[in-house]
Amino acid sequence: MFDKVLIANRGEIAVRINRACQELGISTVAVHSEADADSMHVRIADESVCIGPNPVNKSYLNKHSLIAACEITGAQAVHPGYGFLSENASFAKMLDDHNLTFIGPKFGHIEMMGDKIQAKKIMEQYGVPTVPGSDGEIVSERDALIISHKIGFPVLLKASAGGGGRGMQVVHNENELKKALPIIKQEALSFFGNDAIYIEKFIDSPRHIEVQVICDNHGNYLHLHERDCSVQRRNQKVIEEALAPQIDQEKKEKLFKICIDAMQQMKYLGLGTLEFLYSNGEFYFMEMNTRLQVEHPITEMLTRVDLVREQICVASGDKIFTNQENIKPLGHSLECRINAESPINFRPSAGKIEMYHPPAGNGIRLDTFIYSGYTVPHYYDNLLAKLIVTGRTRNHAIKRALRSLNEIVIDGIETNIQLHKKILASNEFKSGAVAINWLENNIDSL
Repeated sequence: MFDKVLIANRGEIAVRINRACQELGISTVAVHSEADADSMHVRIADESVCIGPNPVNKSYLNKHSLIAACEITGAQAVHPGYGFLSENASFAKMLDDHNLTFIGPKFGHIEMMGDKIQAKKIMEQYGVPTVPGSDGEIVSERDALIISHKIGFPVLLKASAGGGGRGMQVVHNENELKKALPIIKQEALSFFGNDAIYIEKFIDSPRHIEVQVICDNHGNYLHLHERDCSVQRRNQKVIEEALAPQIDQEKKEKLFKICIDAMQQMKYLGLGTLEFLYSNGEFYFMEMNTRLQVEHPITEMLTRVDLVREQICVASGDKIFTNQENIKPLGHSLECRINAESPINFRPSAGKIEMYHPPAGNGIRLDTFIYSGYTVPHYYDNLLAKLIVTGRTRNHAIKRALRSLNEIVIDGIETNIQLHKKILASNEFKSGAVAINWLENNIDSL
């Protein structure tokens, strides 16, 4: 086991990783930008290092500063959390070259799954069902038109290196395709440094279902059931839940087997999440995230498996502590992403938190990094907290979430708490099985 781990992230996920490390008896190093000097993750870590000014490219994305911080502090491993460098194969390789452990998959697997075109081809070879689309990168307008007519409009243009809802656009005809193609390529280049795009058949009103897996070096390949992440706005997840409602268990079990078979063929190591569209009783692979997910706590609450702890243990060479038969879901879990944003126009909201009071009670968990008097900077992602609730049933979990949202106090900045209340109280959400475009289509009426 490691003696010291550097946490290459910020916010609530840095706090979450710090807790797992300290429960394992591992010393922690928090890194921070100048703007994050007073952040909670810095306060609770054993050591802290300022790695640069506020812009992420000069701090949290500065690979050389992170490696220097490891050398200065004697950290043996780096946990990247999610976002930032968590799926950066070159960073994982740099750590390996410096005899440091990247707490995540092998850099080869990150590279394989990071290119969405390549990932789709690999999964097809492993027998995973995929969305019909182009066999590779679209290199010309003519290619785009040919493949679009072959699979039929509407189609979805997607950045090969994309993620987080960026670099995507639905087009319904030739004219829209011609206009969108250069725009999406430019967006892909701007956000990901790679203008490669591909085309998929646009599946109207699917659900977003994902399967959590964890694998070690001792031949153990386990799944931790599924999550439903269909409540989205602009391709960004808002509410997630586990288990997914109104899907036949036999279909789920078949999907789990497909995922585990693929991981065995890959000889995958660590945590991973395979994401699918679900429509008309069929699953279609979208992508694999080779990292810890934002929504991992609902799986933890449901299965009672500490995913971050296991991620660290697996990276150190240990076996997963349990087997598939012991991973049994209990009840139902929901996660509400509480963002610092205007409830009207959804613009990010920064400023000082005048008062903060968390909810409490049975089945309540709040992952956050804020406190009364903390000033939320405007440089970074606007996720403030994740409210995770677990109930005996889905209906019980919804009621518990609503009660918790009524208790939480975050004064001084704007948040989307009211939006969460409206979603959870809506008849459509209560009925289960809302599609990924449901919130976008109904947000004004909510």
